[in-house]
Amino acid sequence: MTEIDAKIDALVPSWLTLPDVAERLDVEVTRVRQLVKEGQLIAVRRGENRVLQVPAEFIGDAKVVKGLAGTLTLLKDDGFSDEEMLEWLFTPDPTLPGTPAQALRENRGTEVKRRAQALAV
Repeated sequence: MTEIDAKIDALVPSWLTLPDVAERLDVEVTRVRQLVKEGQLIAVRRGENRVLQVPAEFIGDAKVVKGLAGTLTLLKDDGFSDEEMLEWLFTPDPTLPGTPAQALRENRGTEVKRRAQALAV
């Protein structure tokens, strides 16, 4: 396990495999792969078998958490790697409060996007 893997594992409380995500979203696994490819979800290889997994917090009530795709686009435009995006989304921010991922789940996406945009400056 690399240092960044260990850091992300420490930050992200729980993970879902792509089939689990597909089940929660009530779609085919191919659709989940498409969401990852389109940058609407982040999946990273984890564990012994290096299975693609998505943070469980990204999936709300049978849909991807509102505001996540836009936030990921902003971070990618700022040059963030998937690992850096995960680190940013799951690192507590006392000004939010909580983590950006929690804020998105609580429908506070505007605040999260404002912070993501500020990173570009």
